[in-house]
Amino acid sequence: MKTHSPTVEQQIESLRSTLQSHNHRYYVLDDPSVPDAEYDRLFQQLKSLEQQFPELVVPDSPTQRVGGMALEGFSQITHEMPMLSLDNAFNESDMQDFDRRVHERLGLDLDQPVVYGCEPKLDGIAVSLLYRNGILERGATRGDGSTGEDITLNVRTIPSIPLRLLGGDWPLVLEVRGEIYMPKQGFQSFNERALKQGEKPFVNPRNAAAGSLRQLDPKITARRPLEMCAYSVGLVEQGSLPESHTEILLQLQQWGLKINPEMKAVEGVAACLEYYLQLSERRNQLPYEIDGIVFKVNDILQQRKLGFVSRAPRWAIAHKFPAQEEMTILEDVEFQVGRTGAVTPVARLKPVFVGGVTVSNATLHNMDEVERLDVRIGDSVIIRRAGDVIPQIVSVILEQRPVDAKIVELPSDCPVCGALVERIEGEAAARCSGGLSCGAQRKEAIKHYVSRKAMDIDGLGDKLVELLVDNGQIKQLYDLYSLEHPKVAGLERMGDKSAENLLQAIEKSRFTTLPRFLYGLGIREVGETTAKSLVRYFGSLEAIREADEEQLQAVPDVGPIVAHHVRVFFQQPHNLEILDGLIAAGVHWPVVELPTVDQQPLNGKTYVLTGTLETLTRGEAKEKLEQLGAKVSGSVSKKTDCLVAGPGAGSKLTKAQGLGIDVIDEPQLLKIFEDYAEAF
Repeated sequence: MKTHSPTVEQQIESLRSTLQSHNHRYYVLDDPSVPDAEYDRLFQQLKSLEQQFPELVVPDSPTQRVGGMALEGFSQITHEMPMLSLDNAFNESDMQDFDRRVHERLGLDLDQPVVYGCEPKLDGIAVSLLYRNGILERGATRGDGSTGEDITLNVRTIPSIPLRLLGGDWPLVLEVRGEIYMPKQGFQSFNERALKQGEKPFVNPRNAAAGSLRQLDPKITARRPLEMCAYSVGLVEQGSLPESHTEILLQLQQWGLKINPEMKAVEGVAACLEYYLQLSERRNQLPYEIDGIVFKVNDILQQRKLGFVSRAPRWAIAHKFPAQEEMTILEDVEFQVGRTGAVTPVARLKPVFVGGVTVSNATLHNMDEVERLDVRIGDSVIIRRAGDVIPQIVSVILEQRPVDAKIVELPSDCPVCGALVERIEGEAAARCSGGLSCGAQRKEAIKHYVSRKAMDIDGLGDKLVELLVDNGQIKQLYDLYSLEHPKVAGLERMGDKSAENLLQAIEKSRFTTLPRFLYGLGIREVGETTAKSLVRYFGSLEAIREADEEQLQAVPDVGPIVAHHVRVFFQQPHNLEILDGLIAAGVHWPVVELPTVDQQPLNGKTYVLTGTLETLTRGEAKEKLEQLGAKVSGSVSKKTDCLVAGPGAGSKLTKAQGLGIDVIDEPQLLKIFEDYAEAF
C-alpha cells in the first residue's frame, strides 16, 4: 500500500471541494464561475493525484461520474414511502373543485385563501435519491409507486445530481424525489448525432430520458444530456426540514440540488390559474418539455391534515395542458390481435407533428368507435394526443371526404391465424376465436407467462420471445421447457453464456406457486389478486378446473363476468392441452393446504386501511389480513368491522368514527399478526 502525506489528502480534498462548487454553479445554478479550460485543468489535476494514490479515491469524487461496469439487469427496490401519483385537473372548473375540497377538509371558509406551491410539470421520469450522511447512497425509479428499479450507477453519472450534499445540517437520511429529463437542446443535439451515425433517433425527450436511465451500461447514460430537478422529499430521519413545500425546495437547493427556477408560492386558486396561463403561453420557449403545472398546498401541516386518497395526495393536483391537435389524412386501417384475442383497428396516418412527436399511427379502440366517428379510409381527420400520450382520432372533417373514401369493415377472419372473428353481444371488442393457437395471441401469452409477476423468467424479453416464436423454437407455451442450448445460443445477440443463463432461468421457473402459475395463464380478468383468491378458496388447480360458474362466484371478489371467463378458459380443449403440456414439462408447485377455521380467525370480518403505514407496506398488511380470512375493502361502510388508521388518515377515519366502527393503529395491527403468527 502506498504511503502519502496529509498534504496530499488535503490537496485532493481541496480539489474535490472546488470542483464540486464549480459543478453546482454550472449544472444547478446555471452560473459558471470559471472558464471551461480552468475547470478541465483542476479536474485533470485531481484525476492525476487519484491515479497516483488510488486508495484515496472515494465514490463521491467528481472523477467518478463516468460510470462503472455494465449490469446484467436492474435489481428491484421497495420504496420506504410510496411514490404516489397525482390527480389531474383539465380545466378551470376542476381547479376550483380541488380548491373547494381543500378548504372543506381544512375547515376553512372560501374567503380564506390557501397558499399553493406552483411548479411546471416536467415531462420526464420520476426518481428517488437516498442520501445518508450527505452521501448519495441509492437512486431508484418510481416503478409502480411501491417498487422501483435500482438505477444508482446511472444517476451517479448525471452532473446536476450531487454525489455529496453541500453545506451541513442535512438529516442523517434524506430521500429526495424529482424528475430526470432531457432538455430540448440536448435532445436535439443527441438526435442529430444519432442520425449522422446512422442510428435510430428518439421520438421525444421523455422517451430519451427513459431510455437513457434504463441503460445497463452506465457509461452510455453518462454520455446522455440528462438533468434532474428536485420536487419533493420522501423519507427523512434524524433531522428536520422547513414547514412549507417551497422552503423545503429552497433548502434542497442550498444543499446542492437543482430545483425549477419557475417554482413559486401563490395565494389562492385565482393566482394558480394565472400562473397556469402565464406558463402555458411560455411553454414553447422553456428549455424543457412540460405537460402541465403541479399545484401543492404549501403548508406541510396542512398537507398532513389533508392526507391521501387511494394512490394520490389530497393536497396536490396536476393541471394538465390541453391535448394538442392537428389535421392529417387516414391512409389505411389495419387490424391487430392482442394477447386476449381482441381484434383492434389501428389507423395508419399521413405522418403529422402533434404534441411534440411525429404521429403516423392512432388508436381507433374498436369498431363501435369507428362507427361512432363514421371514419373512412381517405378521410381528413383531427388527431389528438390524449393526455399527451396516446394519439387518437377525435373527429372527421366530413366536408373534405373524397368520393372514393372506403368504409372500414371488420375482417371476418383473424388477420394472423385465419380463425373466425366474433363480436360478442355486450362487448365492444371483436375477438379472434383461435385462442392460444393464434400466433399473435401465442406471442403475447408467452410474454405474459414469463413476466415478473407470473413465472418471472429473467432474460426472456419481448424481442427474444418474438424471435423464438418466429423461428419455430416455441410453438406452444410448453415448448419453453424443451429449448436446446445450441439453437438458443445461435440466435442474434445471444451466445453460450446468455443461452446458459436463460435456460437456467427457465429451469428455475419449473418450481413456482399456484397463484403465479394461474395468473401466468393469462385468463381474462384474472389478475394477481384474483388468482390468489381462487387458490385460497379452492386449494388446487384441479378444483378450479372443475368448478362451475356458481361455485366460482362463491370466491370473494369474483363476480359473474370473471367466473364466466374462468369457466370458458377451462372448457377449451386447446387450453387444457397447453395446461397439461406445461405440467408434463415439469411445472409444479407446493401443495396448497386450505386454511382451517383456526388459521382464519378473521373470517367474515371486513377491514379498511387508511393513512400511512410505517412498518408494513399497504400491500403487505392487506395480504396478511387476507391470510387470516379478512376481507380488505377500499371504502368504509356499515359492513366495515375495523379501520386501521395510520398518520394522514382523513375522511375514512371521520366516517368510521361516525359509524362507531372499531379503529386501531399500526402497532395494534402488528399485535394481531403476532397473536396469530402460527396462521402464516
